[in-house]
Amino acid sequence: MAGLLPATRAVVEAAEVIIGGDRHHQLSQSVSAERIAWPSPFDALIATLEALRGRRVVVLATGDPLWFSVGARIGRAITPTEITYHPQLSAFQLAAARMGWSLADVETLTVHGRPVQQMIAFIQPDARLLILTTGSETPGQIAAFLTERGFGQSAMTVLANMGGGDEARFDGRAETWDHQVPAFNTLAVQCVAAPDAALLPRVPGLSDDLFRHDGTMTKQEVRAATLAKLMPMRGALLWDIGAGCGSVAVEWMRAARYARAIGIEPRADRREMAAANALALGAPRLELIDGRVPAALEGLPAPDAVFIGGGLSRETFEAAWQALRPLGRMVCNAVTLESEALLLDLHKGHGGQLVKLMVNRAEPVGGLTGWRPLMPVTQWSLVKR
Repeated sequence: MAGLLPATRAVVEAAEVIIGGDRHHQLSQSVSAERIAWPSPFDALIATLEALRGRRVVVLATGDPLWFSVGARIGRAITPTEITYHPQLSAFQLAAARMGWSLADVETLTVHGRPVQQMIAFIQPDARLLILTTGSETPGQIAAFLTERGFGQSAMTVLANMGGGDEARFDGRAETWDHQVPAFNTLAVQCVAAPDAALLPRVPGLSDDLFRHDGTMTKQEVRAATLAKLMPMRGALLWDIGAGCGSVAVEWMRAARYARAIGIEPRADRREMAAANALALGAPRLELIDGRVPAALEGLPAPDAVFIGGGLSRETFEAAWQALRPLGRMVCNAVTLESEALLLDLHKGHGGQLVKLMVNRAEPVGGLTGWRPLMPVTQWSLVKR
């Protein structure tokens, strides 16, 4: 309560009902009001709020309720005119001040209540990360991710209970991190890359060697061209049809904040590889479906982009094209003559761009070096208008 602005403190003190977690209630126990804990499941919060309409209800969150917090969830369901937000200093603002970092020059992330692996996509040389965590074990997990990828020298600082009487700070390096820290902390990371560190840019075109695969995959150079045509965007959904080891879906999710992907793959061994790649490369929310197209597409949420890398047929294209949202992007890759013939025919009927991608890689030939061609790929791409 001491950290609230006076006007905000008055709002809390005048509340008839206060909703929040146990720690929120403990921090505001001086206020007399009816207390309601976070409901389970959490989505029941909206029904709880609706039932309290007409009363003075305060929902307590930490710092800024619209920055990785509950305010956004409430605002999507209840008319904005019925809500007043009272933002206070956020953990990010406090952490940046403690570290002396420009907030405009850091990545602000959360793994609070989310898969910890999603921060992996942001591990890059010289990057500064501010991360909201969940449990006391989370910094250790992140330290392991950094060390495994050649960033063991990265400086890590855990900031706990900022602004309170029991504020604490813990400093160390990823490769030797062994602190026992309080839960609900904020982690600051200054990424430092070793000479042999894994470089994982968010621009598509990761090395094939970074993926587990059985040889059947969209290769690095073709994958980069494919994703350029798919145009990853914030929060957009991709259908990856014939997902294989998930290379296209994983790179789609890495390329834009909160991008989502559903991979449709009938082979269990390839779904297993795709899941492992998603975890290792920072896309843990990749959804994988066991099914054959076009039947497996029924009932899926409408996509913003569709990639057909396997299972290409006229029926699959028609089903995906019909489901695709306006301004959605479709990309189909073919390596067989039969699939190429189908793409030529579809191109005649729908337009778009048709290209042939031919890649040669330099490889040893005895004691010398020569060009070894990859299979040519016919690529058809178009935008739904």
